[in-house]
Amino acid sequence: MELLLNQKQELKLLMTSQLRQSIELLQYSTTDLEQFIREQELENPLIELHDSPPSPQIERISSEWAIKPAGIPQEMIKAREENGRDQLIQIVNVTYKEKTTKDLLKYIIHNLNDFGYLEIDEQNCPYTDVDLSHGICLLQQIGPTGVGARTIEECLTLQCNERFPQHYLLKEAIKTCLPLIAEKKWKEMAKKLNCSVEEVAYINNCILSFNPKPCLLKQDRIEFAQPDIIVIEERGGFAFFLNDRYLPSVTLNEQNLHIPTSNGVEKQYIKEQYKNYQWLVNSIEQRRQTIIKIMHVLLEKQPAFIRNGLSELLPLTLKEVAKEIGMHESTVSRATSNKYIQTPAGLFELKSLFSSKVESANGHQFSQEKVKALLKQFIGTENKKKPFSDQKIAEYFNTEYAIQIARRTISKYRDELNIPSASMRKQWI
Repeated sequence: MELLLNQKQELKLLMTSQLRQSIELLQYSTTDLEQFIREQELENPLIELHDSPPSPQIERISSEWAIKPAGIPQEMIKAREENGRDQLIQIVNVTYKEKTTKDLLKYIIHNLNDFGYLEIDEQNCPYTDVDLSHGICLLQQIGPTGVGARTIEECLTLQCNERFPQHYLLKEAIKTCLPLIAEKKWKEMAKKLNCSVEEVAYINNCILSFNPKPCLLKQDRIEFAQPDIIVIEERGGFAFFLNDRYLPSVTLNEQNLHIPTSNGVEKQYIKEQYKNYQWLVNSIEQRRQTIIKIMHVLLEKQPAFIRNGLSELLPLTLKEVAKEIGMHESTVSRATSNKYIQTPAGLFELKSLFSSKVESANGHQFSQEKVKALLKQFIGTENKKKPFSDQKIAEYFNTEYAIQIARRTISKYRDELNIPSASMRKQWI
């Protein structure tokens, strides 16, 4: 085999670690950016942070008026979460005196799930079914009705015994017809219970008045979204600013930069850290300028949305915005990710301002959010005894707005709006 030595010239796009970090930094929210900056301070001795940044720069869309930036938001103090399980145990300690009764009830309480249902390991349970049933009855006397039930049928039956003790047909419906009630098969249910549809309607209303989650022992935590951009309207114009007042300002630590060094390794280290400092400052400013450019386009294209919310959202794509500001579509996508915008109409995800187009036969364009709003409005006007089918809704859009939309698309939009099908919306009485 002959060995040859050849020269070859080629172009390659290499993604350096700093380029990768720049891309990640672009899609950080303001809160994530603050955490990243503070991590960089710990790693780089040339980075010095100051927690008293200058006032935010106001970006005006209309220069006919002046805007006053809002004050710094107050700190949110998290209150101690109440534990429903502990409250039940405290009531047990006060109500009952016998140790065996307390131990039984505490065992049941400690084995309740977050919705108040009893979930136990039967093989390792120290109590019999009779003991557990007795404990559940005692628990009903001090806790919400239905707490400690082992199934949804038992939970509803406990509530029925308290509110409708003489309604035997209701108890039978809970025992045998819950799947039919869920599917609203009222005629089949009336035949099974040997009663009229009117009686089934009354049974259904009674069951709807019960609470299938009798005791929420663990409250869902409320997540507060911090707006990254704040838009203000006054005298017909718009102004916005980035909500980054609490971000620390990044400055160069001159003292560490000019430390005398005789070692080549130390000099190289200082040189690399200085490059990292410059990269961080430039990346933060580039992120800021990119968001500002995008916001100028969005406020110019979506003034009705800014004032009135999603119902007035016009069709706008990432590609169109990218073309306006002279950047790549992926850059716009990253810059709008994980960010919220505060408008006069409320708080929205920045990505929600982008919506694909639904074109009508007469040339008009609607955003998907607009179509969903019209869909919800139209369903709200229906006769609940004869609700509109998806095909009927599709025909309505074609007639009223000249929008050719498929039935399966209507079904998809309904699911996204959490609107049940026509059969589930139907009311018999």
